[in-house]
Amino acid sequence: MMMSRAPTSMLTAFSLGFAYCFLAAGGKTLDTSGPAMQPLHQGAIGAFEVVGDSFASAQQVFLGTADKVYIIDKTENNPHQIKGHPAWAAEWSASSKQTRAMDAVTNTFCAGGSVLGDGRWINVGGNQAVTYGGNAATSQTGGAPYDDPDGGRSVRLLTPCDNGQCDWVLDNPLSTRRWYPTLETLEDGSVIIIGGCGYGGYVNDAGQTNPTYEFYPSRGNPIASPILQKTLPTNLFPLTWLLPSGNLLIQSNWATVVLDYKKNTEYPMNDIPDAVRVYPASAGTAMLPLTPDNNWTATIMFCGGSNIRTEQWTQQWDIPHWPASNSCVEITPDFSPKYTELDPLPEGRTMGNLILLPDGRILCLNGAKTGTAGYGNTTFSIGQSYADQPVLAPVIYDPAAPSGKRWSRDGLTPSKIARMYHSSATLLPDGSVFVSGSNPNSDVNITTTYPTEYRIERFYPSYYNQRRPEPQGLPHQVTYGGPYFNVSLTVADLFGNVNNIQSAKVRLMRTGFSTHVMNMGMRTVQLENSFTGNTDGSGVLHVSMLPANPALMPPGPALLFVVVNGVPSIGIQVMVGSGKIEQQNIISPIRLPESNIAQSQSPGQGQKSSNSKSVIIDYARKSYIECLTMIVTVVAIIMLSN
Repeated sequence: MMMSRAPTSMLTAFSLGFAYCFLAAGGKTLDTSGPAMQPLHQGAIGAFEVVGDSFASAQQVFLGTADKVYIIDKTENNPHQIKGHPAWAAEWSASSKQTRAMDAVTNTFCAGGSVLGDGRWINVGGNQAVTYGGNAATSQTGGAPYDDPDGGRSVRLLTPCDNGQCDWVLDNPLSTRRWYPTLETLEDGSVIIIGGCGYGGYVNDAGQTNPTYEFYPSRGNPIASPILQKTLPTNLFPLTWLLPSGNLLIQSNWATVVLDYKKNTEYPMNDIPDAVRVYPASAGTAMLPLTPDNNWTATIMFCGGSNIRTEQWTQQWDIPHWPASNSCVEITPDFSPKYTELDPLPEGRTMGNLILLPDGRILCLNGAKTGTAGYGNTTFSIGQSYADQPVLAPVIYDPAAPSGKRWSRDGLTPSKIARMYHSSATLLPDGSVFVSGSNPNSDVNITTTYPTEYRIERFYPSYYNQRRPEPQGLPHQVTYGGPYFNVSLTVADLFGNVNNIQSAKVRLMRTGFSTHVMNMGMRTVQLENSFTGNTDGSGVLHVSMLPANPALMPPGPALLFVVVNGVPSIGIQVMVGSGKIEQQNIISPIRLPESNIAQSQSPGQGQKSSNSKSVIIDYARKSYIECLTMIVTVVAIIMLSN
């Protein structure tokens, strides 16, 4: 019986194997378990596409896995339910466009967040328990109508997943209440938690301010922050970045300092010019890419906001029609306390998100021409919104363009959805941008001028529909120093010209925790590389690991892109550092090989036809070798089993 079945089994194995080889040679693939090498569909270039329902309005957003975006709202009367109450958290799949309701347990209204060095995401603080209209609930420990215990001291943790089984869990609470806190991941993968207040409001006040910082995991009692003590009433969500020096830049109201958190010492910088940038003026902010060319020096960019005077924030006046600022400035705090003026925005904008793109440009989207963040029941509010005149048209900043020509709307199409207060955005691995949220209302309101918004959009940058590089040899872990790695690029990856390898770049990106126009922790670090160009038109990038400085890119998950001719590969998720919250290991780097492009063996032959043939030959050769190896392995297993 066994002997009679063996030939049939071997024939089946050979048949399946050769069928696989035939399909592979034709450019098909049967393996759908690995990461996609090309976008799953075509996008409308420079435009927005509605791609789903967020279930909870996207006040807070982050990319958790290569496929899953996590959404957090304030507690309110959202239509989707979980465990018998409205859901104020959700998970959205980029591949299926399906959404899953989640349970954030306590009230997450205006919480802050970041990612830890072990890959878990942390969400901190929030509001007291509320009932309809955002009013304080009778019970602060749960119960009808929302079953939303007080979240002011909450620490919520999530380990992202792709199987639909993960959810938020509570850890030990903070010692103090924090509504509107800022989080930043540090060199060891822990986080610093900065500022906030007790019970919220349009701006802060002396009766409830929390001008301190602390850490998770805890390092003891909160520590006083002079800049937060001096910058009332606009010191909520202080704008904060970890610098390559290991210090922190903090910007609050008009003031700026560098904080040495290890010594608990602040060093004053110049006041920021032109406008207030922190909430509720809500300028767009981003750290420009850290690259070998700038010696991985941190420069932070601020665009928009509002030039409202300090005393005006607490007065009742026509805020929604106050023109937003178009000013853009930057500072390089490890080298100078001074701000520098940049090309202004095409129009004034408050609540405009700045999103780092893998090609090195910066996308600005969402927001309004007048007013500020926030809402309230006043005679001057638009519905409840403190802003008006939404800016629907995106604009892109190119740091490499000449001064005066860095902002461009060429080829860009406006959205049809007003993204006002409580809207968010984040980069996705395929290089598109997830955009959702907008809810300048105390509770769900779908009939007002600026309603509660659940539609999810994707924005498609200019490179989106182009054939993407398909690099081979990318690591799944990136260390601080250590041996370099080799990335193989085919002729097709180099767009038919081996010389394109000279400008190819490898970029490591953290997409950040998006809320209130900040993407906490968002940054790009370009890895150093050399290259070898082969005679057949293919090439190899020799890529260093990160420089031996965890402050450049703190440990935790990130996306790794290879960019050729301005076209990024699909980003793969990698772990930076050890995958633990601990002092990171520093490894001596290995020197890169010298760059070289070999001379063609057939200099008289046309590059284009040679490249076209080699693409087909290389791909077919690789596919058939893989197939034949598979066939031999399967046959051997069958014969041994018989």
